[in-house]
Amino acid sequence: MEAFPEYTVGFYNLENLFDTKDDPELLDDDFTPRGFKRWTRRRYRNKLYKLGRAIAHMGQGSQSPFPVLLGVAELENRRVLEDLLRTEWLLGSGLELVHYDSPDERGIDTGLLYHRDHFTPDSHQAIPLRVYEVDGRRDFTRDILHVSGRLNGERVHVLVNHWPSRRDGDDATAHKRLSAAETLLAFMERVASEEPDPNFLVMGDFNDGPFSDSIRHLLGAAPLHNPMEGLLGPERGSANYKQSWMLFDQILLSNSFLHPAPNTHSFAGANIFDPKFLKEWSEPFKGKPFRTYAGRNYLGGYSDHFPVYVRLRYHP
Repeated sequence: MEAFPEYTVGFYNLENLFDTKDDPELLDDDFTPRGFKRWTRRRYRNKLYKLGRAIAHMGQGSQSPFPVLLGVAELENRRVLEDLLRTEWLLGSGLELVHYDSPDERGIDTGLLYHRDHFTPDSHQAIPLRVYEVDGRRDFTRDILHVSGRLNGERVHVLVNHWPSRRDGDDATAHKRLSAAETLLAFMERVASEEPDPNFLVMGDFNDGPFSDSIRHLLGAAPLHNPMEGLLGPERGSANYKQSWMLFDQILLSNSFLHPAPNTHSFAGANIFDPKFLKEWSEPFKGKPFRTYAGRNYLGGYSDHFPVYVRLRYHP
């Protein structure tokens, strides 16, 4: 069988990648040297170094040593992504970025890192996500980032999501994530009305698992495949809460990726990127993501989420 090159497309929740400066317009006081987290330059540099290390290893075994596309979430601004790309792990990697400030009250955004040798963006935008509390007040949350371009010559649409959290309870916030799914569907339908058979890569921290109502609704209304469904189990996921594994971090792709054709990419596999160095090594958290903080306690790790990825095989 002929061997075709494979490329890594990933998503990574960076767990509060804030700089150390106080922005008076954002609720970022905790992540300052005198704030609740005692967020110093040294801690910031350590986190950048470790995130860079994780990203630099994600492409191993594929054609590019780095992901060709990597959606990211929980970052404060463009500057922190620029600092991340200047770490020794990523300097000279060929990775570039797309970012927009979101209306989230904490100032956390989504972004996209892309490898300039393999992906050429031609347009990008922030899609407003308008969700509301039960009393009618708007919940200012993260926009959906849309980047269109050509991946090894094939046109694709990348949609990076970070849907509303479950902080106030699953049932009390489920309607917000259903609204997010509706927003995403409406946008995809607009693209499909202007472009025949568009290729979508929908990724993010959805704050819902593969079998939640919002994801099921999305899959039922759009020609998307979720290769992450089989990855969640009692002993594995992308994040762990109260001793239970979750897979809120997912990458969905158009059904077109399931049908190889010349000059296109096809789906070749999906996984959670959870090597030993990203895990806690001692009890009671052994095997779980080695995170930066547990409450106010500084642990000095990477993130409270493992990255996830798919491999795409290119057919010349």
